[in-house]
Amino acid sequence: MDLRQLHALLAVAEHRSFSAAARALHTVQSNVSTHIARLEQEVGAVLIERSRGELTAEGEIVADRARRIISELRSIEDDLVSHRDDVSGHVRLGIIGTTARWLVAPLLERLNAAFPRVEIAIIEATTTSLLPQLLSGRLDAAVINLPADHPDVDTRPLFDEERIIVAPRNHELARQKRVSLKELANHEILMPPSGTAFRDEIETDARRARVTLKAKAEVDGLRLLTSLAFQGFGPALVPASAAPNYLTGDWVRLPVDGLSPRSVGIAVSRRSPPSTPTRMAVESLIALVSSTGPSLAAIKPTTSETG
Repeated sequence: MDLRQLHALLAVAEHRSFSAAARALHTVQSNVSTHIARLEQEVGAVLIERSRGELTAEGEIVADRARRIISELRSIEDDLVSHRDDVSGHVRLGIIGTTARWLVAPLLERLNAAFPRVEIAIIEATTTSLLPQLLSGRLDAAVINLPADHPDVDTRPLFDEERIIVAPRNHELARQKRVSLKELANHEILMPPSGTAFRDEIETDARRARVTLKAKAEVDGLRLLTSLAFQGFGPALVPASAAPNYLTGDWVRLPVDGLSPRSVGIAVSRRSPPSTPTRMAVESLIALVSSTGPSLAAIKPTTSETG
């Protein structure tokens, strides 16, 4: 077993065909086929379902381990280079969309100024999508909605933020200065789907207030949910960072009485220690939230640069 075989397996898993995997690896299809065949011979199992280009159950097991192996090897190289020279290497950071709206640009500027040899890739997705990527080794760290109760994940709070209503200016709610949960129950609103952490926390507060909220539509993606409100489709219940105070339009923000704040934090895998570039990126992110969060309405940092 060697790294070429593992890279070939992961490329086929990602691109769903041997030919597409070969293009991604800048090689020919016969080389990919040879690597996969030798790997299957060594482990004694079929790893790829050829007709569909999908991993078998055994292939999923091998691929999960392969991602961790490759991630660890990359971290070793990054740590050694950073020890000898300036901090350098690669960081794959996942981040939820609403937080990405106000954090990504200043974070990239800060990292470029402090660690110009660190290459960072930003992956925007929901918490439910980011956590599996973190656990599989596809991500080095992730900014997610808390809590994240998983034995293989370490989290650190970054900030709390209020949940607000973004209402089109022509909607009845837009005439108010703030709204209670009881008043909100009289309207159909845009919300995340049931089963997501954000929605579950809303429903907990609603039960406490003895009201039932009515969904006009359920959308798994808070930035998209907010965009629908911006475009006049209806009022949306979202975190404050989804509609930061530097954005303006034909809509209004309304505080909601009776809703608990949303907590956002940074997560890393417990399975392996983060590389030096990842640690520097996480520390830069924490410092950025501590310094800029207080200037944003309804966002309260819950950590400091020194921890």
